[in-house]
Amino acid sequence: MLRIYNTLTRTKEEFRPIEPGRVRMYVCGMTVYDYCHLGHARVLVAFDVVVRHLRSRGYQVTYVRNVTDIDDKIIARANKNGEDFGVLTRRFIEYMHEDCRALGVLEPDAEPCATHYIEPIVSMVERLIDRGAAYRGANGDVYYDVSTFPAYGALSDRKVEDLRSGARVEIDEAKDDPLDFVLWKSSKPGEPSWESPWGPGRPGWHIECSVMSTACLGNHFDIHGGGMDLQFPHHENEIAQSEAATGGKFVNVWMHNGFVRIDDEKMSKSLGNFSTLRSVLQRYPAEAVRCFMLSSHYRSPLNYSEDHLRQADASIRRLYTALRGLDGPRIEPDAGWLARFRAAMDDDFNTPEAISVLFDLAHEVNRARESEPERARALAGTLRALGAVLGLLGADADGWLRGAPAGESPDDEEIEAMIAKRAEARARKDWGEADRLRDELTAAGVVVEDGAQGTAWRRARSQV
Repeated sequence: MLRIYNTLTRTKEEFRPIEPGRVRMYVCGMTVYDYCHLGHARVLVAFDVVVRHLRSRGYQVTYVRNVTDIDDKIIARANKNGEDFGVLTRRFIEYMHEDCRALGVLEPDAEPCATHYIEPIVSMVERLIDRGAAYRGANGDVYYDVSTFPAYGALSDRKVEDLRSGARVEIDEAKDDPLDFVLWKSSKPGEPSWESPWGPGRPGWHIECSVMSTACLGNHFDIHGGGMDLQFPHHENEIAQSEAATGGKFVNVWMHNGFVRIDDEKMSKSLGNFSTLRSVLQRYPAEAVRCFMLSSHYRSPLNYSEDHLRQADASIRRLYTALRGLDGPRIEPDAGWLARFRAAMDDDFNTPEAISVLFDLAHEVNRARESEPERARALAGTLRALGAVLGLLGADADGWLRGAPAGESPDDEEIEAMIAKRAEARARKDWGEADRLRDELTAAGVVVEDGAQGTAWRRARSQV
């Protein structure tokens, strides 16, 4: 039985999709004005694994992850660069796609961009005005009237009176209430705009996701996800405006992943303490980065450090080492190991526990390697099948362990030739020459491993 922690109810609940066998899921994606950082990567990986597990459980999943391609930060960056905002966003959307491919993140079934939904956004704002849930301010902006939605604050477990007492309203704002939020912004000089019944302007951030999600998945769908920082006000506002516009329930299950933290601060572009995903992938294999992301439960904070990345790299290396020499045709996973793995993942996607199952399985593979080679091969197939649910262990084991040559490192053919010469020296008991060749390989960053079935080698990972 799959149980998911629902932020709205603050409990783990048995997951029951609206339509049996089918899951419709929407996740708030990137605002594209810069490269993805590790905080973004955590969102991408966390919900990638959710989709993979749901599909492995037999669900037909429709996964929608949006792109925010118009907002204040995008406009400011485009103006700073002296370029059209569309040129900027198209460039960073492609960079995001490159990062996703490098990290092994599956493509969503739909990837709507906010600027492609201007007409339905205007329609939803009109509907909210007609239903008395929104109004046009004196400054020309259109605001949502929070007082018309009694359940406001339920998702973030906040009381309206507390929110109101802590809110600040600038003197020139035309809100009726400090909690009211903008649905449509009237145009300002130097900003892109679209025509509307309220004059030229652009959508507010919150209304974009309400429109894109319901357009792609229907007015009522199963799962809505995103980073914990979106819980309030973004997702709170989505619920209010969506349910006011449709007259029905918006989402059944709300999922939020924890922050990536550096020195006890959230990693973010605004704080300037972020590492781009592509800079990390230059130093560590993608599967090591994924393993790092999955080493903490998705709802828990993830503490970034080079030591943790090195540990994750060593962990993946251990799993691939267990698979070395045991590649075979794809098989159905062993029922017992599958049950253990699923029990972990069915408990609110408990990836740390699922990874521990992979390590126990790798230990059994190693134990059986010499005495029960067929059993070892079958267990290795199970290890690969379960790893795939986490987006891990998809590469050839020997190839992954050997890695790619860097700098002046010898290529594979040169290493194989040196290994062969060393084998010849060992065969004629020329231990001095064998040791010299081993030392030469070690100096070149090649780890030589002698075993009962011969000599294997891999490239050592750089220690950053």
